[in-house]
Amino acid sequence: MALVAGVDSSTQSTKVVVCDAETGQVVRQGRAAHPDGTEIHPDEWWRAFQEATSDGLLDGVASLGIGGQQHGMVTLDEHGEVVRPALLWNDTRSAKAAEDLIRELGGPAEWANAVGLVPVASFTVTKLRWMAEHEPELAARVATVMLPHDWLTWKLTGEMVTDRGDASGTAYYSATDGVYRVDLLEKAFGKVPHLPRVLGPDEAAGRTSTGMLVSAGTGDNMAAALGLGLEVGDVVVSIGTSGTVFGVTDKLTPDVSGAVAGFADATGKFLPLVATLNAARVLSATAQMLGIELSELDELALSVKDAGGLEFVPYLDGERTPNLPDATGSLLNMRRHNMTPQNVARAAVEGMLGGLGAGLDAVRAVGLEAQRILLIGGGARSAAVQGIAPEIFGVPVEVPAAAEYVALGAARQAAWALTGQYPAW
Repeated sequence: MALVAGVDSSTQSTKVVVCDAETGQVVRQGRAAHPDGTEIHPDEWWRAFQEATSDGLLDGVASLGIGGQQHGMVTLDEHGEVVRPALLWNDTRSAKAAEDLIRELGGPAEWANAVGLVPVASFTVTKLRWMAEHEPELAARVATVMLPHDWLTWKLTGEMVTDRGDASGTAYYSATDGVYRVDLLEKAFGKVPHLPRVLGPDEAAGRTSTGMLVSAGTGDNMAAALGLGLEVGDVVVSIGTSGTVFGVTDKLTPDVSGAVAGFADATGKFLPLVATLNAARVLSATAQMLGIELSELDELALSVKDAGGLEFVPYLDGERTPNLPDATGSLLNMRRHNMTPQNVARAAVEGMLGGLGAGLDAVRAVGLEAQRILLIGGGARSAAVQGIAPEIFGVPVEVPAAAEYVALGAARQAAWALTGQYPAW
């Protein structure tokens, strides 16, 4: 039995699944935590990868793929040393840099037409501008810029490569034209550092020192789409650290408002996506405020038919869509009679889902079909989320069996690179 492995190097942890290359059946898995925060030294990802794959987890594995959190800015000097801790997708300090870059190019439409998206603080290009302005001595040392999954691939193979899907989240790569927009990178950073070579969907990045094949890898959302085997009419709503709404399409329609990011997927198509900063942690923060467990939050939220007029604005970490990095959360329409734990719990779930529902409307507006919703991520396990989501989204909602879909998608890509054929599983 040939084995393949998929890695999900996410914001919070590294998860690894080892699968039968022919059937996709998971035969073993590992996990290790990452430190919390919005910036992290890449060595922590390597430490977590080594911990998650300890005790022979990768023994007998012929091919491995990596799905990594998108947008993170990894900077290396001419010796391959990390210049500064990586700024992650959820770091919003570059919000003003995003505004400046939009203005300098002539407005949102210019960016959407150039690279399929409009800069916000999450995207790599804005982090590079922030670094150039606020850390010029460090910026001067930067010789190479990579993304988190690129860095892990490089550590494994010594090859500086990426894929079209993850590259499309930088805002200096055109997924439509298949080229880096080095003019935009230079506008942001003042120079053009070395960038990873972009591989095709079924290309291999190289081999490890032990001879294991490593596939191109991709971003976490692209890997999740691979893991789920998305078809036209499927829309994924993922409720994790971030919230995402996305689906696969053959044709990219730029959204000049910037609400929808026109990413590439990991198969040669496109992955229009809306992301929110506030998702599952809205529920955990509300449970903490009420002094209860998440299971009790579910019970409270489902014990009432509505929130009694309360409206929860869930911008507890600022927000990416809409682009309000300095926004704060609010609980509105409070009266003595409706300030109950049940109503607060219900309002929190409705508020979080309402933000994702706005994302669903946005991807529909650029032509994505939505015949059913696939609800995934840690937050999808919530009974309250499952019960309330159909009311918010207005279409049938299915909850696939709990699985590590990012890691499974990375494993599917690894099998593709190994065999040259897209896996049927």
